[in-house]
Amino acid sequence: MRTDRRHLILGGLGLGSLAWRTPPAASPARCQEPFKISLAEWSLHRTIRAGELDPRDFAVLAREEFGLDAIEHVNTFFQDRATDFEYLHELKLRADGSGVRSLLIMCDAEGELGDADQAARRSAIENHFRWIAAAAFLGCHSIRVNAAGQGAPDEVSQRAADSLHRLGVLADPYQLDVIVENHGGQSSNGAWLAATIRAADHRRVGTLPDFGNFRVSAGEEYDRYRGVAELMPFARGVSAKSHAFDAEGNETHTDYARMLKIVLDAGYRGYVGIEYEGDGVPEKVGIRLTKALLERVRGSWAGGR
Repeated sequence: MRTDRRHLILGGLGLGSLAWRTPPAASPARCQEPFKISLAEWSLHRTIRAGELDPRDFAVLAREEFGLDAIEHVNTFFQDRATDFEYLHELKLRADGSGVRSLLIMCDAEGELGDADQAARRSAIENHFRWIAAAAFLGCHSIRVNAAGQGAPDEVSQRAADSLHRLGVLADPYQLDVIVENHGGQSSNGAWLAATIRAADHRRVGTLPDFGNFRVSAGEEYDRYRGVAELMPFARGVSAKSHAFDAEGNETHTDYARMLKIVLDAGYRGYVGIEYEGDGVPEKVGIRLTKALLERVRGSWAGGR
């Protein structure tokens, strides 16, 4: 498929290559504050699905409603637009016009990178090519993928690691990272995911530790603090998942002060993304509560804690 002379050509590495080049994405922002705050688009998934927000206006909303200068896109909100460069140009134009940076694209529904079926796994790898192109076009530093698959944990890890390495090779010319979130199944086991990242053995492959996604199965919940600590050595981003808040504004599932100490003690100084997923308050209220909590904890660190 060609669009404005930019197109994807599968071939090259035996997996595919991108037929166009964009300026390399900058590395994650550094700042004097312990960390900066971004907004994950998933925080507004109900609003978007209800047709109350055009994804092209997400950046404008992040700036005007919440005073934030960085966002994390979700591919399923523009699934059929990955190679529509007119649409992507409009996304970028509105973000640039608001002084908002696109950090990454969270990629779902593109197949399992740890699939036992070789053809299905190859298809899953190829399905991510277009998102590498889209992320590079938008100026992101990463795409977020999932390390999913069925079978024995060690076998899924081996297959996922191979897929991640291949994606890392493809993303490297764009200075783009391929990062994995703890996102259900074996990937919610911090030790398993850390081992998979090590096995992938590519400098472009890392993690997106999420504060709340540690349910391995219906009967198994991995310790979230241990899991984040295990994933932080590979982190290229951090997702501050929130669901509910008490009267003092604290998240009821995660001790943010404890969790952010783990993040900062690991030497991380990039963006921490708000990802409100609760239903107790409207999405915009949940975002504001999460932002206020992050700012409060950040202030205690900036004050010399």
